[in-house]
Amino acid sequence: MKKFNIILITMVMISLIVVSFTNIRLGGITGKITPPEGASAVALVAGTDTLRAEMSNGTFTFVNLKEGVYKVWIKGNAPYKDATIENVAVKDSASTDLGEIKLQQQ
Repeated sequence: MKKFNIILITMVMISLIVVSFTNIRLGGITGKITPPEGASAVALVAGTDTLRAEMSNGTFTFVNLKEGVYKVWIKGNAPYKDATIENVAVKDSASTDLGEIKLQQQ
């Protein structure tokens, strides 16, 4: 009887762990900066956390983001200004496309 109880408790714990991890769904943010040479860096800000993304020909992608609201910050190269996009929403399992982001000259 004791062995049966241990097996039953172990099975319940494994089931709870599997269910808790399957509920985590992650999204992303993508965009394209024009002109591509106008930006040196792109970062995502959430509270006190900052995440940087690599750029390829002005295109960037942030992946594995939890559902929430973020700020995208773009560091401009002279003669272009820095740019900030506020209130970028990410939903469960969805990718938010910011489209084309045109940098303004100073």
